[in-house]
Amino acid sequence: MFIVFLRFSARRDQAGQLMQAHKEWLARGFDDGVFLLAGSLQPQAGGVILASGVTLAQLEERLSSDPFVVEDVVQTEIVAMTPSKADPRLQFLLMGS
Repeated sequence: MFIVFLRFSARRDQAGQLMQAHKEWLARGFDDGVFLLAGSLQPQAGGVILASGVTLAQLEERLSSDPFVVEDVVQTEIVAMTPSKADPRLQFLLMGS
């Protein structure tokens, strides 16, 4: 499982014109079953994605096609984690570990 941080770069002013393409890219990640959760970093610092079911190389390849990454609107940071304990409502997250 991976936590992906998408932190705005100096080109964050370009985010508005790329937002629709970024949202479509996110939707593909959810449709493919790779993205489990996505949201904004506060205060307006970028975004975060919880990803599962892929290798690091596959995730890096997927991230490289994000319009925000392509246009250097965000810089990515990937943190790998192996979940070992979860609230009962999130037990499904432990299945792959």
